[in-house]
Amino acid sequence: MTIRTRLALQFAAILAVTLVLFTLVIYFFSYYSWRQYFTEILFARARIVAHVYLDGTNRADEESRASYRRYLRQFYRTLPEEEVYVYNAANEIVFREGQETIMAVPADLLSAVRQTGQEVVLGPDYRQTVGLLYRDARRGDFVVVASSLDTTTREQLRQERQILLAGLLGSFLIVGLGSWFFAGQALRPMKRIVQEVDNIRASDLHQRLSQADGQDEVSHLAQRFNSLLDRLETAFAGQRTFVRDASHELRTPITAVIGQLEVALMQERTPGEYRRVLQSTLDAARLLKDLTNGLLQIAKVSDDPSQVPLTSVRLDELVLQAHEEMQRRQPTCRIDLDFNEASAHMTAIPFSVYGNEALLLAAVLNILENACKFSMGSKQPILAVLATNGRMVSLEVRDEGVGMSEADRQQVFVPFFRAATVRNVPGHGIGLPLTAKIMELHGGTITVESELGRGTQVRLELPAM
Repeated sequence: MTIRTRLALQFAAILAVTLVLFTLVIYFFSYYSWRQYFTEILFARARIVAHVYLDGTNRADEESRASYRRYLRQFYRTLPEEEVYVYNAANEIVFREGQETIMAVPADLLSAVRQTGQEVVLGPDYRQTVGLLYRDARRGDFVVVASSLDTTTREQLRQERQILLAGLLGSFLIVGLGSWFFAGQALRPMKRIVQEVDNIRASDLHQRLSQADGQDEVSHLAQRFNSLLDRLETAFAGQRTFVRDASHELRTPITAVIGQLEVALMQERTPGEYRRVLQSTLDAARLLKDLTNGLLQIAKVSDDPSQVPLTSVRLDELVLQAHEEMQRRQPTCRIDLDFNEASAHMTAIPFSVYGNEALLLAAVLNILENACKFSMGSKQPILAVLATNGRMVSLEVRDEGVGMSEADRQQVFVPFFRAATVRNVPGHGIGLPLTAKIMELHGGTITVESELGRGTQVRLELPAM
């Protein structure tokens, strides 16, 4: 079932139930009002009959009493099938007017009238009977019972049922057509969005939905979808750049290996020359391995961060482990460590963070290795300062190397980017981008400050446990 059909049916059902309830309320109050009106008429008839009967019987001569009875009959013929009885204190009929047959009046009705003063009985087929207690100072109490068929209410309600039923059917038809039309009008922007989305391809992710300039729910949906397209376009552009740069970086060592092997096979070589070729090939293969490992680490961090296991990690122990590894890789590089012990006492477990140990170790190694490579000719040692303020744990690595310009600093997190001052230094430009992704995965930050010819400062910050 389409949303348009569902909306139309729901709207029509709500309005139909409302109309039916409203119609029933109208019909009920009409029925009640007409019945009450007819009840008042019957009570009025009963009072007139009692007054005329008692007044007439008090007349001295028969001619006067007959005149009152003729006067009384003029009232009875105005109501259909009307019958009126007057009962004395012994529940005997002392006066009767109406149909030929005598209506049976229950004794409990007479008793109820004598107790309450008046009583109303609704019979079948709109017949109504009322009883009235009439007090006379000279002759005692009388019960007047008046009964009649309420044909006026029956006819009025029949006509009202016809009118209400016709009105309901007409209303249902109008509501059905109107709800279908207005549901289509309400969903027209959604149809336009669907058409625009169908026209968006991977090659033209720059297109945006046109319904995002309002304040309604459809506009909010279009705005969110446009935001999604922004992220997708950025991701696709980054992926294309990443694939292009990765292909270029992988092609360089592979080309060097193939070239050296082809040259070596062109003629017979001495064992020393073959050893030199094999050594050069091995160096190229190691560079290729390092590059491949870096690409795999970036892919692992970027693929599904929720699948990366996180545990409690002591960052001070991790920095010591990275320091030992750097001493093995770069034995000539001097790295001084400074652990701010005073700030470490602010937490129960000093320098403890929540993260993945292997990835954090890779991030610290990337920072220290960059500092060693880019300060190779400097006589000043590299300083690594680890500190915490109770909420964040920070590692700051400072070197006195070649530094970089402001324009290059702003692009250090772009994969495969190499600053102009360090392009002669071996590397692939994936260390800082990988570190930035690792920090993002752990809810941390990385900042780089550098000045050309005066060194670089890299700061990692992670939430403390």
